[in-house]
Amino acid sequence: KTVLDIYHIKGSDIEGCIISSVVPQITNTAKLAAEKILKKDVMVLGPGVKTGLNILMDHPGQLGADLVADAVAGLNEYPVPFIVIDMGTATTVSVVNSKKQYIGGMILPGVRVSLDALTARASQLSGISIDALIGKNTVECMKSGVLYSSAAALDGIIDRVEEELGEKATVIATGGLAKKIVSHCRRDIILDEDLLLKGL
Repeated sequence: KTVLDIYHIKGSDIEGCIISSVVPQITNTAKLAAEKILKKDVMVLGPGVKTGLNILMDHPGQLGADLVADAVAGLNEYPVPFIVIDMGTATTVSVVNSKKQYIGGMILPGVRVSLDALTARASQLSGISIDALIGKNTVECMKSGVLYSSAAALDGIIDRVEEELGEKATVIATGGLAKKIVSHCRRDIILDEDLLLKGL
């Protein structure tokens, strides 16, 4: 309500609402709030919603809504096979094969989580931009270590996923810190910061 008020948007001006949430404790609260303000049915992306995505996982219903949305957008925007790297709290890797099937992926600690773990939230590390690979003081060394290890991890993951697929893949990165990391990768990675919204 506050956001709509700030931008002078009336609830009646909004045509619909869809929620992608991986925090079950707040999903229903968000849904009820949106329905109350918008006076419209709100769709929650999850099991039972027909997305057209063929998920070949042990438990398809457990796949995060954000990963489903990313993959749906990928199918509509990019050639298969493709790899989606979503850099949020966790860094997730989703793999869609040449038959347009979601075959799996991986989850690793996100860049911010790694930085927090390294500094135990006690250091004044502001941002993660760095000019040189080899740091000249402790803070620079930590920033550089997280930045370049993340970039190298992505390059290595892409190599290994392509090896398992047996072919080259389109690689798309999205999420909060993707822009900072992708620019330091050696592999060609498409930056699409709106991928999740496109998927929804």
